[in-house]
Amino acid sequence: MKGTCPIFRDGARYCKKATRAPLQKQTFSLGRKEALFTIVFELNQDKKYSIKSLCESLKISRSGYYKWLNKSPSAQELRAEEIAKEIQRIFKESQATFGVVRMYYALKRERNWNVNKKAIRRIMRRLHLLPEIRKKRPNWINTAAVYTADNIIQRNFEASGPNEKWFTDVSYIFYGKREKAYISAIIDRYDLSIVSYIISQKNDNKLVMDTIKLAMERNHSVRPIIHSDRGYQYTSLEYKRLTEHYDFDVSMSRPGKCLDNQPIESFWGVLKSEYYYRNRFSTFEELQSGIGQYIDYYMNKRYVPKFNGLTPAEYRKMAA
Repeated sequence: MKGTCPIFRDGARYCKKATRAPLQKQTFSLGRKEALFTIVFELNQDKKYSIKSLCESLKISRSGYYKWLNKSPSAQELRAEEIAKEIQRIFKESQATFGVVRMYYALKRERNWNVNKKAIRRIMRRLHLLPEIRKKRPNWINTAAVYTADNIIQRNFEASGPNEKWFTDVSYIFYGKREKAYISAIIDRYDLSIVSYIISQKNDNKLVMDTIKLAMERNHSVRPIIHSDRGYQYTSLEYKRLTEHYDFDVSMSRPGKCLDNQPIESFWGVLKSEYYYRNRFSTFEELQSGIGQYIDYYMNKRYVPKFNGLTPAEYRKMAA
């Protein structure tokens, strides 16, 4: 036998993917013996293998298995069961987006439980709670620029405080029968806060200008570096005049280099993988409402490991 994939007499191989056992005999402490006993229990429930053949293949004693089967749950097992149920709840509320690290902070923040990350990983694997991986955004085709600016940021994404470096972009989303809408947003690199966002049915200059004006209504007298790609709104005369009015330092990505605008690109990936791709929106109003609810969740409930488990809103407030 090699690893956790024993081969039985009929040639079948078992690699920890058996049908989940009834809750009363699941164990989430997942020591090696407990895990093997659980495998025996699950495969025997399918009535494909006898307990004798299973124990022989896994090299465990039948007496030990029956002792485990008939004993009352220990305090440690009951505690692990409680943690497992809470992990299931949090994972569901996160729409299957929380991995081990965010789950660790969620348990710490919401239940004041300091659970070892390795234990969380074992339980999530046991329950098949695997967060989905974001899809890479395709490259955009560049348009001819009217006004451009140098790349001041030069992929230096460090910021010492709020409103030092803003990153902005427009992305498209769909609702109804493939009707297109556009979301323009500004993210603050310091705390990953969404400074402002607007959703529109038109991808025009007004969408971008209104996003900037809304950001300044909420943050009077700030003078950030504002970084964008070279989309036509950002190379327009109107954008140039508005950023001069607010005395911004303007920075733009190099042609075809989407990673120059990584902070906002990363946010689009999070928004779409954690919320947008998982839902359907019949109307534009449903889309607006849903995106608004997610951004509120992102700001106030999505724990950020690099901020020691604080949310963007909490981290921003600490710097105020």
